Amino acid sequence: MNEIQKKACEMMDDLRITRIASQAAGAGTWVSGTLEGHRFDALVFPAHAECSEYELGTSRIAKLWLQRLADRTTVVNFDRGWDLRPTDELAGRIAEFLEAGLAEHVLGV
Repeated sequence: MNEIQKKACEMMDDLRITRIASQAAGAGTWVSGTLEGHRFDALVFPAHAECSEYELGTSRIAKLWLQRLADRTTVVNFDRGWDLRPTDELAGRIAEFLEAGLAEHVLGV
């Protein structure tokens, strides 16, 4: 296992989903949780966005908000486009981790 895979496994062990709230059909699912000393809210969809700019990479995440718990500072905000790019390395790693697999983890697709 390489270093990147090791870090991903460690993050996965720390991931806690605290709420999943499905909206009307096709309207996405709100996911809340904690990870690595941060709290997040994400709006995920079972399919990709029609407009690729409205999606974080190819993650099916249309909205992602990340707050550092220690000082309650918002460190990431993506709302169908970047409002606040990751403010530090850890925030960037968390955003990348969620981008890589949150939709699959929560929606199973």
